[in-house]
Amino acid sequence: MSGIVPADGRTAVPSRVATVSLHTSPLDQPGTGDAGGLNVYVVEVARRMAERGVAVDVFTRATAPDLPPVVELAPGVSVRHVPAGPYGRMDKHALADHLCPFVFGMLRAEAQGDPGHYDLVHGHYWLSGRAGVMAARRWGVPLVQSMHTMARVKNASLAEGDAPEPELRVRGEDQLVHQADRLIANTEDEARQLREHYGARESRISVIPPGVDLEVFTPGARREALTRIGLPADTELLLFVGRVQRLKAPDVLVRAAAELLERDPSLRSRLVVGVVGGLSGAGMHEPRMLADLARSLGVADVVRMEPPQSRERLADYYRAATATVVPSHSESFGLVAVESQACGTPVVAARVGGLGTAVADGRSGILVEGHDPADYAAVLHRMITEPAWRAHLAEAAPAHAATLGWERTVDSLLAVYGESLAPHADPLPLAAGR
Repeated sequence: MSGIVPADGRTAVPSRVATVSLHTSPLDQPGTGDAGGLNVYVVEVARRMAERGVAVDVFTRATAPDLPPVVELAPGVSVRHVPAGPYGRMDKHALADHLCPFVFGMLRAEAQGDPGHYDLVHGHYWLSGRAGVMAARRWGVPLVQSMHTMARVKNASLAEGDAPEPELRVRGEDQLVHQADRLIANTEDEARQLREHYGARESRISVIPPGVDLEVFTPGARREALTRIGLPADTELLLFVGRVQRLKAPDVLVRAAAELLERDPSLRSRLVVGVVGGLSGAGMHEPRMLADLARSLGVADVVRMEPPQSRERLADYYRAATATVVPSHSESFGLVAVESQACGTPVVAARVGGLGTAVADGRSGILVEGHDPADYAAVLHRMITEPAWRAHLAEAAPAHAATLGWERTVDSLLAVYGESLAPHADPLPLAAGR
C-alpha cells in the first residue's frame, strides 16, 4: 500500500483511489437518465483530489462497444469503462446481475499496475458499493461508501404513482452498511437515517456535505441573465432543475403555477415556469406526463421545457430566476439548491432530507412542509409581489452557499481517507454482520 502514515505522525494520504460509479458515468450530462448530483459529486471531488496529488480512477460500466477503455477526465483523473452486461441503457436494478464481470474488470485494471496500486476504494450508490467491497477485500484496502440515496428512506416518502425500491436493493444496502469501513453521509439527517433504518454504527459514519463550484456559480444581474436565456427582462421565472421524474416532483411546481395564476391572473403575461432537465427513472415511461398536466391545468402557455444545460449556461438560468423550486419527495442533499443560492437566487424547497442543510430556512430560502401546491404558490406569490423580501433572501444566499465549497468537502474526505488507512484493530468480514 503506497498511502502510508508519515513518520511525523500526520494523517496518511492515499496515492491512488479507486472510485466506483457503476450505474452512471462522470462523463454523462447531469440531468439526463440516471445522471444527477452523484455525477457532479464524483467529478468535482476527483478533480480536486488530483490537484492535491491523489490520483483517481473512476470505474463505470461501458454502455457502448466503441467507448475507449480509459478516458482522461482531468490531469490525474481517469475514467475506466468496464464491460458488464449488455451495452446500452439498462435499468439500474438489472445491473445487480452483472456485478461479477464488473468486479473482474476492476481486478484486471489493478493487476496491470504495481503491487498496492490502489490504496482505497470509494463507492457511490449501493450498486457501486457492492462491487467496491469485493474489490477492496481482494486488494486488502479500506472501502469508503457514499450511499447518496437509500431504498428504505425513498420508500417511506414515495410520490403518488411511483414504484417502491425493490427488496433486492434494501437487502444489498443493509449488507453494505455493515461491510464498509466508513460511511459518508451528506448531512446529519442522512447519518440519522443510516442509524435508524440500517443500524449503522455511529463510529463508522462521517458527515461531509457536498459542495458547489464557487467559480462557476456566482451572482449576476438578473435582467441580463434573462436576456441571455431568451426571456423578456420583466419575466418572473420559476425554475426547476433536475431529472424529470415523480421523485423530484416537478408536477408540484406546475400545479403551484396554476394556483398562482388563479390567485393573481395579472401575472400570466410575465410568468414562466422553466423546467431544465431530462427524463429519468419511471419518467422515461411517461414522457408526456408534465406536458399533459400543464395542458390539463391550463398553464401550458407558461411552461417552458428545456434540455439539460452546461454548467455555465445553467448558472445563467439560476441568475435569471425569481426563485428555484426544489419540491422533491426525497433528497439526500440537494446540489441544485446550493448552486442556485451561489448565484444569488433564493430557493423554495420541500423540508425533506438534506434540503434542511442545503437551504438556510428563512435566510437564503424557504422550506415548505409537505407537497401541497397551494403552500408553494403562497410563498412564490410573496417572492414576486414583495421584491424587498426576495432581495433580502437573495442577498444572504451566496454567503450560505459559500460555506459549502468543494474544497471543504475534499479536506474532510482526505481526513476520512487517512483515518481509514490507519491499521485496523477491527477488521471487517466480507459477509454482513452487526
